[in-house]
Amino acid sequence: MSASRQPTTITPYPDGPLLVRGEVELRTPDGELIRLHRRTVALCRCGISAIKPFCDGTHKAAGFRTDEEGHDDGH
Repeated sequence: MSASRQPTTITPYPDGPLLVRGEVELRTPDGELIRLHRRTVALCRCGISAIKPFCDGTHKAAGFRTDEEGHDDGH
């Protein structure tokens, strides 16, 4: 019998990437499977990474900012 599987989690890091932990299947826009070499991957959300969909740290130099948690913009 197999061991109990941990849930996959996605954690948005403030002013940074989305960290995906656990088993996931990542594909290109054309549906081609992207081979993952580790169980935790950082996905770009600033849009300027040179290795999209993965984060390369460019967001730091670019000054990328996410909304502050709990920010009330009226929506």
